[in-house]
Amino acid sequence: MSEITLVEAINQALAYEMQADESVIILGEDVAKNGGVFRATVGLLDKFGADRVRDTPLAESMIGGVAIGMALQGLKPVAEFQFMGFIYPAVNQIINHAARMRHRTHGRLHCSVVFRTPYGCGIHAPEHHSESTEALFAHIPGLRVVIPSSPLRAYGLLLAAIRNPDPVIFLEPSRLYRWAKQAVPDDGQALPLDKCFTLRQGTDVTLVTWGAMLKETMAVADQLAVNGVSAEIIDVATVKPLDIVTILNSVEKTGRCVIVHEAARTGGIGADISAQIAEQGLLFLKAPVKRVTGYDTTVPYPRLEKYYLPSEKQILKAVQDVMEFA
Repeated sequence: MSEITLVEAINQALAYEMQADESVIILGEDVAKNGGVFRATVGLLDKFGADRVRDTPLAESMIGGVAIGMALQGLKPVAEFQFMGFIYPAVNQIINHAARMRHRTHGRLHCSVVFRTPYGCGIHAPEHHSESTEALFAHIPGLRVVIPSSPLRAYGLLLAAIRNPDPVIFLEPSRLYRWAKQAVPDDGQALPLDKCFTLRQGTDVTLVTWGAMLKETMAVADQLAVNGVSAEIIDVATVKPLDIVTILNSVEKTGRCVIVHEAARTGGIGADISAQIAEQGLLFLKAPVKRVTGYDTTVPYPRLEKYYLPSEKQILKAVQDVMEFA
């Protein structure tokens, strides 16, 4: 079995599900002829034809609305927005219609649609290309927000998202698209949504993260191990609904927690995780929960982007603080 990148795993999952289910339709800007801005849909037009892989105008609100209409007629659209910063014109459609449809119709209708978009830093472009606003969508009842952090999880979680009867915001870390390769069986096996993945067992500190920040967090865990500190790593994966049970179980074991995300600090998912630990697991803690995050600014570009992102040094400092807390 050959190893593939995260973006190739996305393509593999789309091809598998389109082959298995004729109701799956792909639409978005440049997804057909050009194969997507990051080549996530390359080759799918040739395999499945123009009726099922459709280029759209540069009109994100229209993409959102058409995808919702398709879903209400029994199709399973996978709509791509080229960057997360471009999704905002479709927010009206996503929040006021996709997210509310099941509630609005008392369960008579549901909206099985996946809104895919690259997100986060990594390409050193203007600010609309580097957004990390997962918390915006996580706040909305009726939306599920999923963020893969490896090729294997991208494949399994995307399959699960497409098969889910309700709308899913599927955020793909552009910084990880071609960062690493992994063996991914093309067996159609979905991974569970709404569950954290414990990627590394540890006893001294719990490191909670998701998306592209897994890269720095794993590197820090390796450095800590050299110094005799055992870090447990949790990849949240589905930030809404949040699997707080897995996080609490880990914090009960380690007594310390550092949360890492590249999104802005204020109102971030990390703040919610910290609050839930305080509410439900305060007596587990040997030290206050620490957050290592991006800044409450627009992402600067191009050369200052690296200063916006949380660094290994910052994560190490946060771990040192919780380990030394008296």
